[in-house]
Amino acid sequence: MEVHVYDTYVKASDGRTMHFDVITGVKDHDKAIAYGKEWLASVGEAGAEMTSKECSFCHSQGAPEHVEKEITEKGYYIQKMEGCN
Repeated sequence: MEVHVYDTYVKASDGRTMHFDVITGVKDHDKAIAYGKEWLASVGEAGAEMTSKECSFCHSQGAPEHVEKEITEKGYYIQKMEGCN
């Protein structure tokens, strides 16, 4: 499965920067932002600003099995990088 990676930097409510990738099965910037907002809400950061300024397309690549499985189940996968606890 080819996936599309959106590099994202969001300010958390405590001021730290959350760096994560939104990985999707379709190359759709609006969906990537919606998925990122959904995930942010699930980790208690629903108020974080996430627009095309904070989230930008990075590249497309093949996906490991666990990433592909999660994308098939819910449409996206979040790769946590920095400040995501």
